[in-house]
Amino acid sequence: MSEQKHHYSTVPEHYILSMETEPFLERVLFNNRLLVLLILAVLTALFAFGLTKTKLDSSIEKYIPLQHEYIQNYLVHADDMKSGVANVKIAVEAKQGDIFTREYMETLSKINDEVFFVKGVDRSAMQSLWTPNTRWTEVTEEGFQGGPVVPSTYDGSAESLEQVRQNILKSGEVGRLVANDFRSSIIDVPLTEFDPETGERLSYQKFSADLENKIRAEFGGEGSPYQIYITGTPKKLGDLLDGAVSIAYFFIAAILMTAFLLYLYSRCPRGTLIPIIASLIAVVWQLGLLGLLGYTIDLYSVLVPFLVFAIGISHGVQIINGIAIEAGKGANNVQAARHAFRGLYVPGMLALLSDGMGFLTLLFIDIGVIQELAIAASIGVAVIIVTNLILLPVVMSYVGISQSGVAHAQKAEASDPKLWKALSYFANPKVAPLPIIVAVAMAVAGYYMSRDLQIGDLDKGAPELRADSRYNLDNDFMVSNYSTSSDVLVVMVETAKEQCNSFKVMDVVDRFMWYMQNVDGVQSAVSLVTVSKLVTKAMNEGNIKWSALSRNQTILNTSIQRAPGSLLNPDCSMAPVIIYLNDHKAQTLTTAVNAVEAFKKQFDDQVDEKYFSYNLAETEAAIAAGEISSVPVRFQLASGNAGIEAATNQVIESAQGTMLIFVYVVVFTLCFITFRSFTAVACIILPLVLTSILSEALMTMLGIGVKVATLPVIALGVGIGVDYGIYIYSRLEVLLIQGKSMQDAFLATLKSTGKAVSFTGITLAIGVATWIFSPIKFQADMGILLTFMFLLNMLGALILLPALAHYLLRPERIIARHKARYGDIPPAG
Repeated sequence: MSEQKHHYSTVPEHYILSMETEPFLERVLFNNRLLVLLILAVLTALFAFGLTKTKLDSSIEKYIPLQHEYIQNYLVHADDMKSGVANVKIAVEAKQGDIFTREYMETLSKINDEVFFVKGVDRSAMQSLWTPNTRWTEVTEEGFQGGPVVPSTYDGSAESLEQVRQNILKSGEVGRLVANDFRSSIIDVPLTEFDPETGERLSYQKFSADLENKIRAEFGGEGSPYQIYITGTPKKLGDLLDGAVSIAYFFIAAILMTAFLLYLYSRCPRGTLIPIIASLIAVVWQLGLLGLLGYTIDLYSVLVPFLVFAIGISHGVQIINGIAIEAGKGANNVQAARHAFRGLYVPGMLALLSDGMGFLTLLFIDIGVIQELAIAASIGVAVIIVTNLILLPVVMSYVGISQSGVAHAQKAEASDPKLWKALSYFANPKVAPLPIIVAVAMAVAGYYMSRDLQIGDLDKGAPELRADSRYNLDNDFMVSNYSTSSDVLVVMVETAKEQCNSFKVMDVVDRFMWYMQNVDGVQSAVSLVTVSKLVTKAMNEGNIKWSALSRNQTILNTSIQRAPGSLLNPDCSMAPVIIYLNDHKAQTLTTAVNAVEAFKKQFDDQVDEKYFSYNLAETEAAIAAGEISSVPVRFQLASGNAGIEAATNQVIESAQGTMLIFVYVVVFTLCFITFRSFTAVACIILPLVLTSILSEALMTMLGIGVKVATLPVIALGVGIGVDYGIYIYSRLEVLLIQGKSMQDAFLATLKSTGKAVSFTGITLAIGVATWIFSPIKFQADMGILLTFMFLLNMLGALILLPALAHYLLRPERIIARHKARYGDIPPAG
């Protein structure tokens, strides 16, 4: 008992520290300070080396829920799909006139050749007016005729250009490769996943830079008669990675602002510089550990170092505040550091464990970038325990607080600020009902508003980037000038081998296409049926009556002979239906996916899986034997960028509630283990619940959906926000144990811990508020939400917590519980 006797006590009247009253951890650290610093210095050097191994990763797979049913279905046919998310479109527009000029065609040819040799391009599948796979076809008295859109006889003459015009009109590429107004054309650029020369994964940031430098700058720069537009998921990721560089500037700005505010708070150069250095060391440790463990940094986890620094500062301020108070009461450097450590390591450890466990709940979300963010943030919190709860007080035991800092602390301790006195009335029985009533009203209103919160993107274009970003302007051009949408949902129609062109399969696909084309948000649909109808009509003198599926299998076989490989796989066991959507907004995706699921329930054949692997002879034998009634067919979701986003939205929707519940369960459990009181836990957690509700209401008001970028903010807000309540309550409980009334105890809490809590809340909010100006919209969204949550959690700890404590806490029970655990009650300092 004697070793823990003064666990919660304030500074005793003397500073002679006996071995019996010092906690074991304190004795180990402060009796071996040089050894501790040496070990930490060696670890810092090791992790600084690991920092050199940390790389920025842009692979698309990390942004996809690979275990989701839709993605698993796609992966089965990934090798057969001729197009996917790794695809870029480059539009070349003539600022004056149209594409039918010698100069335009020569420029397009040069750009085509330049793109052909860009590292990462799948050259065999690349398509433009100048590639031989872009062909025209017509039916004449002599049968089908066709050839490349740009013939080998092209010489740039007026006759050749007119021939190209006629070929384009016959090719069916108007609205797809050629703009509807004939002022631009597209180069369709599929990419390889790995570099064929080195075997390394393709860097989309490098690929994007190559397109900017070799294509846009050279052919579409200022003064050029042509404008270049580039879209596609790889280009979007490249732009995001370029924008991520701005995070470094925000990080520097946060350090400078924090240093300025910290100096105003402590009036001590050492008390300003050392917490910042300790927090920066935490960042080095975190990034170094990630590098040594083989993890990479992506667009989302690149924000984690900032959060690690911010969390480190928030706990470092508590240490500096405690040391300053002890020094102001006459303690020397070592004594002040030891007493500050003794009073803060338990609530600090609890707060950081809550942070770390809260971040780990993100592992429930089966999306690589979120899971790696969870690991990176948890590692960051773990190293803060060492750098800010151990390294910081040990270093301060050597350097101490300056005389100006001590004088400032003494002045603050002796003063009686009107703000703190006013806030203390929230623990008064006459005023306590007011914040509770307001909180309940805000919770009800927030819950009502948050019911309209949507899962997924709510903006057109690339919502990760701002509406006026170059990528979104390029995307607007594509949408406005071409008939095919950039938002594509691909449904894979599976059947037995060599049966994708059978009448039953084609007929069901035809019904499906008609059904989907009448769904809100769907522009059009294309499949093998589309080709079959066009060819059949063409073979019958273009008679509209023949624009239908024939029941004659020979005619069906003939009609798809020239079908592009993107509309069926080599063994004809899968034929994708490509559905073009108006956009990829959450409501559009939900409507389209629900429509496909409804069709599946009615038309999917519920037969044994083995029949889908049968060849033609085996299928006919199974039908003859009565094992199956007809050729098996089923519709599988999904591929295309819209299909992947639909899968992502479903993963987020299913994980959102589970993650939030688990966060609160973890925080509740850790707080209860520490304070052994349900009422204490309620005082700490209820303000967090209010913040969570109001945050979702704010997202609804601002049109921010729950998606990959914003979902982690919910866990971050709860995990970091609980720190305020833990520090406030732990100090309040000490003073209640010492016999103070609720209002007096809270006033004393405000003058010490409350001052540090308010400072860190405001400092953190100012730091993340700089993100609002980021060119990356999801970072700006995170900045808005984190600023709101940091401030509201701070206000909840300073206003709502004491009001709840007035009604929920019973000082006599707290005293009895303390006696049972630690023995005698320590005297007030």
